[in-house]
Amino acid sequence: MSGATGSTPTSSAGAQPTVDATGATDDSAVGGLFTAVESQYSAISGIVAADVTAAANSATQAATSAAAAATSATSSSNSATASATSAASSSNSASNSAASAAISTTQATNASNSATLAATSETNAATSATTATTQATNASNSATAAATSASNAATSESNAATSATNASTSETNAATSESNAATSATTASTAATNASTSETNAATSATNAATSETNAATSETNAATSETNAANSATSAASSATSANSSEANALSHRNDASVFASNASTSATNAATSESNAAASETLAEEWAVKTNGIVDSTDYASKAWAIGGTGVTNTAGSGASKEWATKTTATVDGGEYSAKEYAVGSQATNTAGSAKQWAIGGGSSYATNTTVDGTNYSAKYYAELAAAQFDNFDDTYLGAKSSDPTLDNDGNALINGALYYDSVNSQLKIYDTGTTTWSSVTSGAATNGFAIAMAIAL
Repeated sequence: MSGATGSTPTSSAGAQPTVDATGATDDSAVGGLFTAVESQYSAISGIVAADVTAAANSATQAATSAAAAATSATSSSNSATASATSAASSSNSASNSAASAAISTTQATNASNSATLAATSETNAATSATTATTQATNASNSATAAATSASNAATSESNAATSATNASTSETNAATSESNAATSATTASTAATNASTSETNAATSATNAATSETNAATSETNAATSETNAANSATSAASSATSANSSEANALSHRNDASVFASNASTSATNAATSESNAAASETLAEEWAVKTNGIVDSTDYASKAWAIGGTGVTNTAGSGASKEWATKTTATVDGGEYSAKEYAVGSQATNTAGSAKQWAIGGGSSYATNTTVDGTNYSAKYYAELAAAQFDNFDDTYLGAKSSDPTLDNDGNALINGALYYDSVNSQLKIYDTGTTTWSSVTSGAATNGFAIAMAIAL
């Protein structure tokens, strides 16, 4: 910011010896104030009033500077509020990031659970397939056993038929032998010579007939046994066939179960892949809510990092600005119109024509010079304070106040000036100092008292 340079006003000096900053003189020939005539003292009130007015103006200007500083402080507060708003936006983005991270974690858990279910279903399918294979093997074994039993039954039945045929043949042979025996007996009566032989033959035939009958009975028993065995084999064959059918049904059931488990495993694997994909998407979104600085996130808002330190769509954007920028930026405006809290507090940008609090306090421009204006017209509070102090010091060097003895130095410890005044509180007199004689002289009591009273009333 550029500004005009000011200086403390100084009073012009007259041709006669005068009192600095008051214009008072002790030469009565030119209207000096310190004569015995009170009218000559009346000008003191005007001179003192002028000094007091100048001091009051300085005080007013200092108050104006203080008000400007307060305005800068308000602007700084507004910038701080904008910074807090950006921080809140950053906090919201952080919350969105945390929510996305939580969703990502949940979906990752779902993916893990689905993968576990898929693995379990796959294990069940493998177990069912193994069980089906075992049952199929059992069915095949049962069918083989049934076929073997059926073959054994057929063989036993064939043996039984053969034994029955043999029994029938033996029985026929026995009947034939018995008929032959009868024939032989008849022949015996006819052929006496052959009787003994025929008798022997008859006995042999009878024996053979008995043996054949025994053999027939044995064959019949064997036939009954073979028939029983055939029946047992048929029963076993039927049981084996039933077991084979049951094993085949079980194998089919387990095969169906294996198919269902395989389908479930495929579905679970698909769900796991979907959950994993969703988890990855949520993780990416969470990361963007946290650190993205090159644009909006999820088509809605900006990330925590963007609101915190700046980014595309936040930095130098109307109605936006990052927390860090609202707090510390001193190179330009934050959102194209307003400055940061730091700029309003201690900044010195030429474009900030309103001035910072620091400038209004100690001086304008980038060097904060006391004699440089802050806004092109007005000076800092320090400038007006120093001006008022200088004017008061001029007055204080002229009138030293009430004292009990003649002072040798002014109130600042400096040499006394010509025309300095003080009130002698012991003798109730106003005294004036003459540098030529280095002495204090009393002013006429009545006139001095009234004139001094008027001057002091105006000054105070």
